[in-house]
Amino acid sequence: MTRRAPLTVLIHTSAALVAAASLAVTCRTGLQERPTALAFGVLVTVGELSRWTGARVREAAPLGAAGALSYALLGEDAGRPTHHGVTQVVAVVLAAALLGAVPHIARGQGPVLDHLARRVLTVGFAAVCFQPLYSRGVFDAWHGPAYALLLLALLALTALCDAVLAAALAHARTRWPFGPLLRDELHALLGIGSAVCATGAVMALAVAVVGLWALPVFCLPLLLTQLSFRRYAAVRTTYRQTIASLARATEIAGYTPAGHARRVAGLSRAVGRDLGLTRPELTVLEYAALMHDIGQLSLVDPVPAGATALLSTAEQRRIALLGGAVVRQTGVDAAVAVVVERQADPYREQPVAARIVRAVNAYEEKARDAGPGGPLTALEELRLATAEEYAPEVVESLARVLARDSLTLPSAG
Repeated sequence: MTRRAPLTVLIHTSAALVAAASLAVTCRTGLQERPTALAFGVLVTVGELSRWTGARVREAAPLGAAGALSYALLGEDAGRPTHHGVTQVVAVVLAAALLGAVPHIARGQGPVLDHLARRVLTVGFAAVCFQPLYSRGVFDAWHGPAYALLLLALLALTALCDAVLAAALAHARTRWPFGPLLRDELHALLGIGSAVCATGAVMALAVAVVGLWALPVFCLPLLLTQLSFRRYAAVRTTYRQTIASLARATEIAGYTPAGHARRVAGLSRAVGRDLGLTRPELTVLEYAALMHDIGQLSLVDPVPAGATALLSTAEQRRIALLGGAVVRQTGVDAAVAVVVERQADPYREQPVAARIVRAVNAYEEKARDAGPGGPLTALEELRLATAEEYAPEVVESLARVLARDSLTLPSAG
């Protein structure tokens, strides 16, 4: 059984304590404004039922998140002040999220603890920032645009806290650098995150004026946005599968060992993460690593085991340029072709992605058939060649990534 990192345990424990306290208080005092609680509970449940499964997205259930945040920031219902507090908000959202997760859990696709912990802590944070002050009349003087801006500001602050939580959990799980992870989370706020915040604010404002009938009306745009993101994710998945299939041409033709491109791509992406590359840069790096050997199809006689690192520099450059030309013909992003073309250049003249592909490819080739001590031997050879052939920072990053895996190679195939 995998041992969880202390930071993960801390976040999960904090969420569990908040959830337990909220449920206990709510059960003792009873629900306030039950129709309102039921309506928002149904909305969050529907959002969780329609959550994305199998896709690596920042917010898997945007409708559920928007509904939970709007309930946390709800001050009035059709002009009548509400009296639900922080604990009821957390209890209703938690119960609805668990109910909506039942079908996914039955299919083995239930939300991980990270998802529930983030939902409880972020909704609790938003409710703590708004409900006590609203109950005391602090916001009575806020009307019109000022009140709307207040809700947006609270939602933006909550989104920032959620981004920090997501980055911290990812850092604890993967041990990738926290800074780049946080940067990626903040960048993701410009996409579906902004739609969630805007919808949450609009629903809270609309319910305050026209009542609960506003919920089905104003959640529709977010549902359409979610559908568009799903289609976009499906297109990106198909695009990557096409590139992976094209990269296997060298394996099918017998120029490279089975699984070589996939192993180089996976290890290159891990090194890129360790070095702090952004998500778009990681995508370019992964595609270039998958297609880095495509130029070998121009060879009359295959290189033994596809080990281009053993060829002369001139021959390596020729193969790299031919590979780049092939990539350009496929319609793949030109940045991928540049990385493929420059993987054989002197490392001081290479972009970071080309440095990574070159070092990881050499490591995989050297370690592949060297027996149990192959990884350590290959890594030492790369370190000895950092004066001319391989970027020192890339080799050291590779060493850190391999150390997390106990210096073992991924299985072949």
